[in-house]
Amino acid sequence: MSIALCAFSASLSSEADACTNVIVTKGASADGSVMVSYAADSHQLFGELYFHPSADWRKGSRLKISEWDTGFPKGEIDQVAHTYQTVGNMNEHQLIITETTFGGREGLANPKGIMDYGSLIYVTLQRASTAREAISVIDGFMQRYGYPSAGESFSIADKDECWIMEMVGKGEQKGAVWVAVRIPDGYICAHANQSRIHHFPLNDPENCLYSPDVISFAREKGWFSGKDEEFSFCDTYCPADFSGLRGCEARVWSAFRILGKEGFDSDRYLDFALGYNAANKMPLYIKPSSKVSLRDVADVMRDHYENTPLDFTEDVGAGPSRLPYRWRPMDFEIDGQTYSFERSIATQQTGFWIVCQSRSWLPDEVGGVLWFGVDDAATSALTPIYTNITAVPHCFEHGNGSMIEYSPTSAFWQFNKVAQFAYLYYDRVVPELRAFIVNYENENLKLLAAKDAELLQLLGQGKKTEALASMTQFCASRSQYLFEQWKKMENYVLVKYMDGNVKKQNLDGSFKDNGAGVNIPESPGHPAFRERWLRSIVKDHGEVIKVVTPAQ
Repeated sequence: MSIALCAFSASLSSEADACTNVIVTKGASADGSVMVSYAADSHQLFGELYFHPSADWRKGSRLKISEWDTGFPKGEIDQVAHTYQTVGNMNEHQLIITETTFGGREGLANPKGIMDYGSLIYVTLQRASTAREAISVIDGFMQRYGYPSAGESFSIADKDECWIMEMVGKGEQKGAVWVAVRIPDGYICAHANQSRIHHFPLNDPENCLYSPDVISFAREKGWFSGKDEEFSFCDTYCPADFSGLRGCEARVWSAFRILGKEGFDSDRYLDFALGYNAANKMPLYIKPSSKVSLRDVADVMRDHYENTPLDFTEDVGAGPSRLPYRWRPMDFEIDGQTYSFERSIATQQTGFWIVCQSRSWLPDEVGGVLWFGVDDAATSALTPIYTNITAVPHCFEHGNGSMIEYSPTSAFWQFNKVAQFAYLYYDRVVPELRAFIVNYENENLKLLAAKDAELLQLLGQGKKTEALASMTQFCASRSQYLFEQWKKMENYVLVKYMDGNVKKQNLDGSFKDNGAGVNIPESPGHPAFRERWLRSIVKDHGEVIKVVTPAQ
């Protein structure tokens, strides 16, 4: 997301919306797929599934470009003869492009530029079929039309290769300076609103590409004066401050900690994640401790720093129910000292989140799957969407609601209603949500494998139209099932947890009664509050609420 919507700004006083990406190469994944996750986090972004069918265009056609964040018209560019189908952040050739914004030095966005970072993603997906081609297309767009956005990290992956591409504009000049590094097969990478590419090879085009002026532009600006081989992209164009480390790199640290386990020494880089030591940089990529599954990636996207020094589910700010969120603003000042709340990978303001899979052993018609969810990743489920569907499921469809227009058939609004209630009783409600989510996602993995086999058979019989119709119906059916289950979930948690009570249940999930009828349930339970929270209440207000023996 843009600096206004999704960067953890270098200034602690700015809004701390942010995005997170995890990149898994095919050699690092459990099933041999390439995976890229993305949480599009913004208080202003509506959760819907973008869809553009493939199309042919007449010579001389023009494409109107509007800024992704605001919808503000930026200009027009030349259209190409043929554009590929795109579903969310993938296209029909299994190409994936996602992003996080890091801002960078002030004054480098080109106010006259046309191709903002969102347009670079979604227009490039319509025109490129491989990661290397996408890098070239993005560079061409910036050089020809100018780049009006802040500094950006892109995850760009196809069926075989994964790249991280970082770039910043050149102010009033057209173009941008950038570098793209290929993630070695068998490794994983992550980025979260802080530039991560440090030193990079200057003579290895198989694994590293960059703009010819990436170093000379920095010299021209007086930001770098050393030898070329000493040049650091992140130190030059996005020097890390406390918020860039604590609010952004800490999320990468946590992803590496979870997936790297003993292979990644999280204690070694803790001072970096805490924002105390910018020089102690983490590696750009690591080898995971074991093969990474789709569920592993999804669960990383639900992380709140649990069981680490950054865990914020236990302090007084978490309240009696261990809520892992702090409402905005993120920072505050007491007695002249500034403080800032933690920003974990999972966050309440997510518009949509995804785990994209490119599966090289399957034809493109079947291989690309985008696992799609809306709202907070910690309280929502992913559902599979083939990238060659012919229509978007209605509950995710554009126009079915908006950020200022409630729709009873919109998954975004339905998941938000359940999450909003869950935030009141987090440690009671969320375990129940998670149990359903795990079952639903595991069930979909089995159903998807069966659907893959069916689709391959149809394609082998030359029945492509039937195959596309079948996959479209499958995705619509699974999405609608999830939506209906979440409507039931809303009623269930309201009945069970209303007013701070916890109604008792039978083993089958139905509620008990006292023998006088289901409308007169037996007395509900009242779980004890955690002692640490109670002690904080006593410290703050104990003399007033203390139980004493009255004077006679």
